[in-house]
Amino acid sequence: MNGKTILVTGGTAGIGRALAERLIHTGHQVIITGRNQTKIDETVKTLGCAGYLADNANTAQIKQLAAALQKDKVQLDGLVLNAGVFYPKSFTDTTEDDFDLTMNINTKGPMIALQSLLPVLSNPSSVVFVSSIAVTKAFPNAAIYSASKAAFEAIARVANLELASQGIRINSVRPGVTATEIQGKAGMSEDQQTELFETLNSTPLGRVLIPEDQIGAIEFLLSDQSQAMRNAVLEVDGGFLL
Repeated sequence: MNGKTILVTGGTAGIGRALAERLIHTGHQVIITGRNQTKIDETVKTLGCAGYLADNANTAQIKQLAAALQKDKVQLDGLVLNAGVFYPKSFTDTTEDDFDLTMNINTKGPMIALQSLLPVLSNPSSVVFVSSIAVTKAFPNAAIYSASKAAFEAIARVANLELASQGIRINSVRPGVTATEIQGKAGMSEDQQTELFETLNSTPLGRVLIPEDQIGAIEFLLSDQSQAMRNAVLEVDGGFLL
């Protein structure tokens, strides 16, 4: 998988940044997106990649990204739909605004990104969606998060059929609980995060997952070795679901 051009959404932190760093190290051209220009600038400077402001909640920015890539005649061999949010809330307390916020970012955002970037996706090309084990495993306070990930997986299932003639394949990685900035952004204190992570010591892996644990599965789905795979799901959970 040498010399590919790959776009990673949400590439300024967590799994996205770790993946971008790995792909650059192994000889690929990487483009990252983010929703904070300062973080984008820092990531671009540190990693030596290209970066664009494209908030998953802002479809205008997503379309501007696609237009910029077309203007620069960029052709993507891979697209990693990684950007997403988790705002925990009980089902009883979830409001319409809560629903709209998460669904807009986790479902509508990647859908519009894939749709808008079709003109710059090569034939063949690989699209990898970073989903979650919450699609199949129920977690308290995660009803809308789970639904948002499941909804895009359903979109991807149909898109695999409709985009097959363009050489586009779509597969998913479902991370287990992975220690990233997402827990802090979800409002968890450091003590709460520590308590959560320590519960993962009882899994077969024996520890909480880290972003680097997810990279191998995503790399494989981006590689030519996955060309026969469509709508495959790789669960990277350290044995949590056993």
